[in-house]
Amino acid sequence: MDDIKTRFRQYQDAIEASNIVSKTDINGIITFVNDEFCKISGFSREELIGANHNIVRHPDVPKKTFKILWDTILAKKVHKSIVRNLTKDGKDIYLNTTIIPILDPNGDIEEFVAIRHNVTDVINLNNELLKTKRELEDLNQNLENRVKEQTAELLNLNQNLKCLVEAEIKKNEEKTQMLFFQSRLASMGEMIANIAHQWRQPLNELSIMLFRFKEAFLAQDSSRFQTDYDDSKRIIKNMSQTIEDFRNFFAINREKELFLPSIAVKNAMKMVQGTYEKDNIKIDFSIKDESEVLGFNSQLSQALIILLSNAKDAMKDVNNEKAVTISIYKQNKFVVIAVGDNGGGIKDEIMDRIFEPYFTTKHPSSGTGIGLYMLKMIIENMNGKVSVKNDRFGACFTIKIPYMDKG
Repeated sequence: MDDIKTRFRQYQDAIEASNIVSKTDINGIITFVNDEFCKISGFSREELIGANHNIVRHPDVPKKTFKILWDTILAKKVHKSIVRNLTKDGKDIYLNTTIIPILDPNGDIEEFVAIRHNVTDVINLNNELLKTKRELEDLNQNLENRVKEQTAELLNLNQNLKCLVEAEIKKNEEKTQMLFFQSRLASMGEMIANIAHQWRQPLNELSIMLFRFKEAFLAQDSSRFQTDYDDSKRIIKNMSQTIEDFRNFFAINREKELFLPSIAVKNAMKMVQGTYEKDNIKIDFSIKDESEVLGFNSQLSQALIILLSNAKDAMKDVNNEKAVTISIYKQNKFVVIAVGDNGGGIKDEIMDRIFEPYFTTKHPSSGTGIGLYMLKMIIENMNGKVSVKNDRFGACFTIKIPYMDKG
């Protein structure tokens, strides 16, 4: 019998050491609390014994919660719940509580034993998670609304752009020529850069000549003065020719003419010569066979400048030797102009869209997306066609224009 009592006492000590334990009589008056109960509630054992258990009741807990509790335990059933209590210093605590009715030999309720453990940290964490979840749901809702608004705006903008594109396509030849001219103006910045590059060396030479003029004048050396004067005239003439070349490029042909495609290629190469030299880009140009085509020489030059400018941009991150190949040959009834680069090629997912108007992969400050569309319009206006594919090193554009049969 003593062994049973000892074993029972050990069980009781184990429960009290690991849990928060209290006992009340049938009216809810506290008759026992363990050290853990005093520790978590902040009350001393003297303050608790003899007090009603509602001394730790939280005022925000609904009355119906306690009605359910009392209805359960007075019916001699075990009640389990998470109870929100209030400590002596006003702190909220949450306790996972099990209340067990203890019955006497007659089956009547003698007292209640409550065993609890602290779940405050878990509840607080759960509350924080719920708060975060609500905030995320609100944020998600706001984002959904914003996405809907932006989508509506984009759809509206896309519809407007579609209408604008359709209107552009339906314009007459005069409007199309105006678009060609606007495209040329958009390229003028690069043209000016080429002029500046080609003028830099002769301007330095002129500066030296002026210094020599001064020396010759002071030395009264007429022969030297004349030599320097002739050299200066030559330099100025070359600079003037540069301006003339660019002026001819911007001239608009009113009627179609017969010309060799190689002339347009050479004009385009001259236009980009400065920026190509600046970026250390080499051009390999070869003519296998060609015949005259009917169209606009300056416009074909413009189309080729578009390809050469795009090739330059495609190779800006190339660390190896930068190179462009241009070849002219005849195939069936067409003169073919093939322009390739080693810039890595065009992504497959956009290959079918690059000739669409206003489609561009560049930043808005670097491109409008009209260049390759204009190229396509120019070639088709000469009854030709243009295509593109990727080869081993980069993109290769192929222009086919029907040539005039001399027979």
